[in-house]
Amino acid sequence: MPLAGKGMLLTSMDVDPANEPELNRWYDREHLEERVAIDGFLEARRYVAHRGSPKNLFLYSTATIDVLDSPAYRARLASPTDWSRKVMAYFKNMIRVVARITVSRGTGRGAALGIVRLRPPSGGEDELRAALRQRLDPGELDGIISMHLLESDPKLSGPTTEIPAAAGPGAGDWFVLVDGTGVDAVSTTLATRFGASVTGSETQISTGVYRLMWDLSKSDLPHG
Repeated sequence: MPLAGKGMLLTSMDVDPANEPELNRWYDREHLEERVAIDGFLEARRYVAHRGSPKNLFLYSTATIDVLDSPAYRARLASPTDWSRKVMAYFKNMIRVVARITVSRGTGRGAALGIVRLRPPSGGEDELRAALRQRLDPGELDGIISMHLLESDPKLSGPTTEIPAAAGPGAGDWFVLVDGTGVDAVSTTLATRFGASVTGSETQISTGVYRLMWDLSKSDLPHG
């Protein structure tokens, strides 16, 4: 499986331009390392939008989805650092998704990421998953490394005490990830494979293309 683990936390947000320097310092100097250090967290990746909204995107891979409801993670959510409290107050248009990785095809991860947000129809989840499994085969697509399906857990997704700004509809939405070598290859694949409905019954909420800024794995930590 090209993605580490079986669970994923996806967060995305905007901040005012005046607050971007501090957001960058916080993520780069504290927050990603703090999260990856939690038991069961495996790695984190940070992205910035080439085309899409919100501007900032973060993917945290975990051994299982249960890690994202574990005592260790809950304790961290309940006790944010002072810097975390300050920066999280800047968040706008916040998305917070706790998901299972149910399809992952290909080998490796790329420098560019395409993302499609889908709302599955009630009762049509199996049909949509089967159809997506076929479309998520990178095969011989030039510049596409791997593709994945994240299925959100509605009970675990959404706002927390630490991040009340993450409220909003669609806690059960699904996310398609397309890992590629560059934004052109990813954009082409989004247009050709996900430019129209997959089954005719799901709702496409949004699409975007993001560039990888940096990543951090457990083995990168001083005690990893």
